[in-house]
Amino acid sequence: MPGPLQISGSVSVPEAELGWRFSRSSGPGGQGVNTTDSRVELSFDLAATETLGPALKARALERLGPRLVNGVITIAASEFRSQLRNREAAETRLAQILREAIAPPPKKRRPTKPSRGAVERRIAAKKQRSDLKRLRRDHH
Repeated sequence: MPGPLQISGSVSVPEAELGWRFSRSSGPGGQGVNTTDSRVELSFDLAATETLGPALKARALERLGPRLVNGVITIAASEFRSQLRNREAAETRLAQILREAIAPPPKKRRPTKPSRGAVERRIAAKKQRSDLKRLRRDHH
């Protein structure tokens, strides 16, 4: 899996900027449980990276604020018994998180007014309903 991690069309993170840590997973694992370092932690120094342009970087830092420790984002993966699968999972998640963090902000909502026809239909429907209820009322 070596090589840069592709985030979006134009953005990728060079291998050198990804920090890996391996440790033993918690939880059941049978005989392999105390020997395989299958839990992975992938960290990426968002504050120090040069990969993202200043605008993207500012946006990502702001959006990921609470998740960062000293400007570094860390992702742990331990779902799989195999270290390789966990590494892939961690990379996928990092790419996903960064992709969302650098996405352009959503377009502004343009306020609109209901059309006259829509208003008339709504009023007519309300009137119909109230007539129906009134008809039901008066008889005992």
